[in-house]
Amino acid sequence: MSTNKITAASRKDEGKGASRRLRHAGQVPAIVYGGDVAPQSIQLDQEKTWVASQHEWFYSSIMDLEIDGKVQRVLLRDMQRHPYRQLIMHLDFQRVSENEVIRVSVPLHLVNAETSPAGKTASVVLTQELNEVEVACLPGKLPESIEVDLSNMQMGDTVHLSDVVLPEGVELVAKIDDEHNPAVAVARHARVEAEPEADEAAEGADVPAAKQDAEEK
Repeated sequence: MSTNKITAASRKDEGKGASRRLRHAGQVPAIVYGGDVAPQSIQLDQEKTWVASQHEWFYSSIMDLEIDGKVQRVLLRDMQRHPYRQLIMHLDFQRVSENEVIRVSVPLHLVNAETSPAGKTASVVLTQELNEVEVACLPGKLPESIEVDLSNMQMGDTVHLSDVVLPEGVELVAKIDDEHNPAVAVARHARVEAEPEADEAAEGADVPAAKQDAEEK
C-alpha cells in the first residue's frame, strides 16, 4: 500500500468569517478529529489540495497529514465543494489507529475486459454497474482499489458483488444474499438502430395505395 502525503498548518481563528478570509487567501479550512486527541482546526493550500483531489487515492486511501511538521495518519471523511467554481470549501479528516478496524469506500477497477470473449466480440458492450464498494479492514490492509477480473466473461454474463475476490483481511460491509447481490459488470448485445430510410419505407408499405393517393390529392 503506497502512502500519500499532504501538508497543512494549524489555525486558531474559527467561524464563518475566518473561513471566508482563508478562502480569499487561497487556503482551505479543515478539521482533523478522532483518536484520543482533541479535534484540531487546520488549513491547507487551495491549489495543491485541488490537484490532490483529482486523484482517486485522495478519497479512499490513508494519507500522511503533516501539520506544523508533525505527521498524523488520516482518512478524508467529508469534502465540501463550491457549487460551480473549482474551489474546495471545507475538508474533514479522521485520524486512524493501526489497531482499529475502519470502514472505507474503495473503487472497483475492471481488468482484462478487452481480452475476454465478450470484449473480443464487436456486437457486445461491457458496462460497469458498480463503481465502488464499502469495506472493513485494519488500516494496514486497506487497498487503494479492488480489481475485478473479467477475463472469462461471455456475452450475457453478469459479474455480481459476490464474485469479486477481496484482498486478504478485507471484508464487505454490506451483507450479500439472494436479495442483495448487486451487479458489478454486465456483457450485453449492443443496440443497433434501424436506418431512417428503412423505417420510412416500412411506414409507407403499411398504408394502402388508395389512401396514399387520397392524401397526395
